[in-house]
Amino acid sequence: MRTAPATPANGPSIALPLAFVLTGLAALCAGVVWLVLQPGLLSTYHYNQDVIAVTHLFVLGWICTIIMGAMYQLVPVALETHLYSNKLGCAQFVFHLVGVAGMVWAFRARKMAALAHYASVFAFGVILFVYNMARTLRRTPRWNITASAVAASLFWISMAVTAGLSIAAAKCDYDPALALAPPAWIAAILRGLQSFGVYVAHFGAIRTMHAHAHLGGAGFFIMLIVGVSYKLVPMFTLSEVQSRARAVGSIILLNIGLAGSFLAILRHSPLESPFACVIVAALALYGWELAAILRARKRRALDWGVKYFLTAVALLLPVSALSLVLCWSGLPQNTFTGQLENLYGFLALIGVVTFAILGMLYKIVPFLVWFGQYSRLIGRVPVPSLPDLYSARLQSLGYRAFLIGLAATSEGILLSNETGVRIGCGFLALAVSTMALNVAGMLSHFFKPALPPAFKTSTPLKTA
Repeated sequence: MRTAPATPANGPSIALPLAFVLTGLAALCAGVVWLVLQPGLLSTYHYNQDVIAVTHLFVLGWICTIIMGAMYQLVPVALETHLYSNKLGCAQFVFHLVGVAGMVWAFRARKMAALAHYASVFAFGVILFVYNMARTLRRTPRWNITASAVAASLFWISMAVTAGLSIAAAKCDYDPALALAPPAWIAAILRGLQSFGVYVAHFGAIRTMHAHAHLGGAGFFIMLIVGVSYKLVPMFTLSEVQSRARAVGSIILLNIGLAGSFLAILRHSPLESPFACVIVAALALYGWELAAILRARKRRALDWGVKYFLTAVALLLPVSALSLVLCWSGLPQNTFTGQLENLYGFLALIGVVTFAILGMLYKIVPFLVWFGQYSRLIGRVPVPSLPDLYSARLQSLGYRAFLIGLAATSEGILLSNETGVRIGCGFLALAVSTMALNVAGMLSHFFKPALPPAFKTSTPLKTA
């Protein structure tokens, strides 16, 4: 009998995280195809509606969707508690899907009024998500480093959404006649939005956009990667945190650097560089502790999922170096600087966050499928192990194609070369297709379980 993973008794229905995962993968495939068809989006300066549209497809449609779905599964299990409400998660999925799809379309079509409507739908979904996660955290029996990081990430995504709505308010026109019309509470909200929009506009469009991106990218995504890996990397490598002081210090410094950098970016303050150094110091502490965890591991061989994740962490080095260069007050503002900003965003979102997520998906999706189809059969019939659900060769091919794609696309961005960007994104598309094929293979076990023929004919199975 092959060994099986523990039952995730604290997790939600597997349909909820799988719905987020499949939606996120669809957005990733669409985004990569978009870049292959329009490589000029990366080879030219990033402040235009088409670039903002594809960026939101990646950030909200792919990264945010996957992370939210993974949190619904991982947070209750990792913190030994129960998800507050599965129904609330399902409701949030609907608001999230409508909001993200509408926002990408509105950016692409340059429909600012429609953008405000869909952004409000998305924001309401985020409110449901944050509330659900916050109530889940309240049930945590033992508060630890991961719980602190999750709580901080919920704060930062709330701030990022607030900043995004503020930017939208600054770009909207208000009809004076509508503001005077009843009911009174609508007029009050409109006047408040108009006043706040005027205030936000004083900081400048580029500054507010960069500050908004900083809150979402570093505050929500990187904070979660750092915090959750203190739980997952030891779990997957049979190790443990070696220095709680280093782990706690990295989370504290990261929060301090995030708060200070946000204000410094927004106000174009000379403190932007010092606070960037605080964030880099936090990531250095994180890397130090992660290396110590890996040295102490009992499972010496690393599977492809862990290799994906650790490679993504290593890419924090060039991303950190670029951040220090870009926040230097003496940096000239020219075309090459604009391409450096493009490269920074590309490496951070695609190189670090996307690669890390792909690695974790190779741990999460097989487990969800296995638990949904085979866990109830333990002791009754031989069942597949987790590695049996996917192809290691496809994992290997995807890993190499992704790294080649990152290198080629980065060169194309720096040289403002559309052909180079298209070739690089073609390799990224190949890497994503290997993930899609593996996920399809995993999901096939729902429809055609790998069981002995006699058992399949004698015992009907119910798909979870």
